[in-house]
Amino acid sequence: MATVLLAREDVQALLSPEVCVDAVEDALRRLALGSVPPPAILGMHAAEGGFHVKAGLLASDREYFAAKVNANFPRNASRFGLPTIQGAVLLFDAGNGRLLAIMDSMAITALRTAAATAVAAKHLARASCPSALICGCGGQALEQLRALACVRNVERVFAYDVDSAKASAFAQAARRATGLSVSPVEDLKSAMRASDIVITCTTAKRFFVTPDMVRPGTFIAAVGADNEEKQEIAPELLERSKVVTDATEQAARIGDLHHAIVAGRMTVADVHAELADLVAGHRPGRENDEEVTVFDSTGTGLQDVAAAIAVYRRAMQSGSGMPYQLG
Repeated sequence: MATVLLAREDVQALLSPEVCVDAVEDALRRLALGSVPPPAILGMHAAEGGFHVKAGLLASDREYFAAKVNANFPRNASRFGLPTIQGAVLLFDAGNGRLLAIMDSMAITALRTAAATAVAAKHLARASCPSALICGCGGQALEQLRALACVRNVERVFAYDVDSAKASAFAQAARRATGLSVSPVEDLKSAMRASDIVITCTTAKRFFVTPDMVRPGTFIAAVGADNEEKQEIAPELLERSKVVTDATEQAARIGDLHHAIVAGRMTVADVHAELADLVAGHRPGRENDEEVTVFDSTGTGLQDVAAAIAVYRRAMQSGSGMPYQLG
């Protein structure tokens, strides 16, 4: 009956990109079919960053509830040598309230966010996408690439970061980890024009992806904007694109969609669909090879609980983690 403590290394060992993509896709399908409740979110700002709590309920071998508490402090690396994102996921048995596990949230967040991008790519990217660009070479970047490789046969990858040394280090690490051709680039506009898929996972507070940088048929996964102060995609580009969100109400508050609404370029009604509706077949995804598609990814508690369940069940099967009696 003890609670299991699962460190970052445990989560990474137990949850592969393939398993996480399948778990997140199944959870989204069930959300669209009405068999799980909508996830919830709470956010608060601090002087140098912020905190959010994301929660969700999902049934598997039993009904589970998960709440993820994350801190997001973009200047941590330069000021303290700490990660931008830190936190924990609490996984409960939703039938009796027992706390089953406490697990590192950095790995969960990176894996489930990348999984959502991969699910979106299945529906919104062209079938043939030989080139991809990763913008922002921090903690999200490698998992984004690994998950994308589960659903599209990418042949060459460009890596861009405002810190060129960071892009070079990531490219080298990504080549070793994935076997893909990954090259650092310094000319963002040229790299974007050469890419079929663009994934932005930055801490930018002002958009840097504009309509003139994007060629027809591009799929963009906008991952970085998870509070109302962050922005990656120009409102004009969103206005001209087919926009799909992970949760439209949430994206309208904290995602790139929020900035397009404030700028008067879009309304909530202009959003094509939520990703869950594409997964369930309620709405079409990409409809031709020329349209530009954008996935506004703000992250949801449903993704967290789906990933946490997969980790916990594998931990129980393998005996991973450290049992701890809280009371």
